[in-house]
Amino acid sequence: MCGIAGLVSLDGTGPDLGLLNRMSEAAAHRGPDGSGVLSRGAVALAHRRLAIVGLGPGGAQPMVTADGRLAVTYNGEIYNWLELRHELRGLGHTFSTDCDTEVLLAAYAEWGARCVDRFNGMWAFVIHDAHARTVFCSRDRFGVKPLLWARIGQTVAFASEPEQLLAFVPSRRADRTTVRSFLASGIDEPLKATFFEGIAKVPGGHSLTIDLEAGTVRERREYSLTDRITKLAATAEDAAGTIGEALRASVSLRLRADVPVGTCLSGGLDSGILAVLGKDLMSDEQPWPSFSAIFPGFAKDESEAIRFASAQACTTAHFATPDASSLLEDIHTLAWHQEEPFTTAGIYAQYRVHRLARQMGVKVLIDGQGADEVFAGYARYTHWHLQQRLAAFDARGAESEASLLQANGFLPDWGWQNRIAAFLPSLAASRLEARAFRTHEADADISPTFRDRASGAGFIRKPVVRKLNDILYHDACQGPLQELLRYADRNAMSQGVEVRLPYLDTELVQFLFSLPNQYKYREGFTKWILRKAYHKRITEAVAWRKGKTGFEPPQLDWMLDARVTMEVRKGQERLVEAGMLSASVLKRAVVPSASYATDSRDWRHWIASLFL
Repeated sequence: MCGIAGLVSLDGTGPDLGLLNRMSEAAAHRGPDGSGVLSRGAVALAHRRLAIVGLGPGGAQPMVTADGRLAVTYNGEIYNWLELRHELRGLGHTFSTDCDTEVLLAAYAEWGARCVDRFNGMWAFVIHDAHARTVFCSRDRFGVKPLLWARIGQTVAFASEPEQLLAFVPSRRADRTTVRSFLASGIDEPLKATFFEGIAKVPGGHSLTIDLEAGTVRERREYSLTDRITKLAATAEDAAGTIGEALRASVSLRLRADVPVGTCLSGGLDSGILAVLGKDLMSDEQPWPSFSAIFPGFAKDESEAIRFASAQACTTAHFATPDASSLLEDIHTLAWHQEEPFTTAGIYAQYRVHRLARQMGVKVLIDGQGADEVFAGYARYTHWHLQQRLAAFDARGAESEASLLQANGFLPDWGWQNRIAAFLPSLAASRLEARAFRTHEADADISPTFRDRASGAGFIRKPVVRKLNDILYHDACQGPLQELLRYADRNAMSQGVEVRLPYLDTELVQFLFSLPNQYKYREGFTKWILRKAYHKRITEAVAWRKGKTGFEPPQLDWMLDARVTMEVRKGQERLVEAGMLSASVLKRAVVPSASYATDSRDWRHWIASLFL
């Protein structure tokens, strides 16, 4: 995992190497193990290296093929590089290093842009093909690794983080629509926009192809989860066995590294399974450290459950204990690394976990992110499942299951609106959008002038949900998970740490989306198939734990601290001065909020002010 940057001149002139060096320097934290710049006529590439696989100088980037045709700058990991290298050797390719970058170049030489179909991994890479006079930019299927770009006149720039592109984009202005949306209600992560005017994202599973002859930039979708789903006839036992094998294989691939590997550990199901699998797959000589955030005295602190999970997986446990004082000490550094606003103090707790891993010399962390989106673990998904049953005219089954889910703490709301929505999904989506828009527009804290200049409504979108997979696909590929992946990437890379996500293995996710709902929901439990697959490997208390306990720091308690309240108020004053908030906001008291509260405006005001 590294930091990349580059410039492409479409008019044939050479890129500004001084500018490229500044862009690369802005991402120095992403690659503490080396750097390089390569100029090839109209194309210049830069790289900051975090050495994970193949630690020697042969793995340095930008890397060029022996014939000089291809050059690459690449961020991420192709986990199945050993298998691909074996296949490519059979096709006549030779290799001189033990790193996946050389395999990536050989794969592109052999299969062109379709090489990405063969990759199991996370990546953002840019390949210059001197023979074809093209530049091919690719981002992994689920958008785990970032790829940003901007175009000014006849120059295209790309990078890993916004700060790099702010050296290129002259305005350095905030995107008003995105900021307005964040201030009013938080946002669904925009597919392409960022918080900066003129800086865009390449969406997950997409590519950009720059034709140097024609001077054109073409975006293309290279992967769509919904196109890869095939219905499989599998019994519950067979499906649980397949998932168990697929997840074990996913973890095994993600343990490949030439540096120390650890795991993030909470007291829940997802990370507990990964910790046990890691114990099984690592040699007895290898230490298996775990890293957790705990909050002594907080009602939702998971310390006891974490220690129990650590003992079961035989990890060496390490704990970060963030509090209000440390939040104030670290908030400006955190905001600088995040670069774009974040909605909850949970991002700070995650930052502290990654920092602790770095301090303990661990450069790779296994993490359970993505499990709830692909296994339907969040309680908010249960009503979509029940509505699908109603739409199939199984009212008795839906109501019976609703009772079980409610009894187990997995169904917070189930009313007449849900029952109607089951038969009118398009109307339900439009009503949800209209309600969100009204809430958005009714925010009295927003300055009327700023409201007129930036509607902020561009990111209010509610998908039409006819079946459970519709909302899971939206959240994983277009919605909330994309936001979480952005936070995690910048937190980890701020510390020179790589995070790997076994639950987002492509084969595993595609298999999950092929299964009927009743394998995800059964006997009043969410994620039933995952519990079934691993209930004999972890304790019954964890496997069949009732209710969903999310990772939550005591944000409300921290905001009650007078020092934090003062900083929130200072932030609001800055936003009033900037013309974004009305002066009336300063006449009311600051309202503390929990991490996942529906109304956390004052927290968002503070974080937005740090970003601006």
